[in-house]
Amino acid sequence: MTVKPTPFTLRVPDTDIADLRDRLARARFPDQAPGDPWAYGTDVAYLRELTEYWRDHFDWRAAEAALNAFPQFRVPLDGVDLHYPACARRRPRPHAVAVAARLAGSVFEFLEFIPRLTDPAHFGGDARDAFTVVAPSLPGYGLSFRPGQRRFGVPEIADCVAALMHDVLGYDRFGAQGGDWELRSQVGSAMRMRIA
Repeated sequence: MTVKPTPFTLRVPDTDIADLRDRLARARFPDQAPGDPWAYGTDVAYLRELTEYWRDHFDWRAAEAALNAFPQFRVPLDGVDLHYPACARRRPRPHAVAVAARLAGSVFEFLEFIPRLTDPAHFGGDARDAFTVVAPSLPGYGLSFRPGQRRFGVPEIADCVAALMHDVLGYDRFGAQGGDWELRSQVGSAMRMRIA
């Protein structure tokens, strides 16, 4: 049975944002350890600034709009609803690349360079160098996570990405970029096993 992706739009409820801001406002910080900052863990002054940024300055709606500018989907794979933006390139022959954040990273890391891959001519490059980009949120992280779901190691993540690219999206060949070298090589191994 073939699984079908469904369109997805990110919308964090206002109540969740308010709850996070409230929790950050109530954060309790330890004293700074003696010696140089970072010598024995996180510099408390840095942690206070970071907490203040997330509490008072991070623009959730701008981040949502940036992600929602790309077509996004979810598809049930390996017991999770795998989230991924898929951005078609602007040339006729399909060369696809799966880009994966490093473990515990985020698809948000790719939002600035996806247009450069899908439409290089717009940035002064050659249109023949365009790719279709698929950027899955790794299973167990970000938008491919829900409480209570099974956890994935690198081989299982790689197999899930290969299943998305081959079984769901129909690519017999594709490039793989991974923030972790092990993930990148594991995706290649998983794909070779699928087409062998």
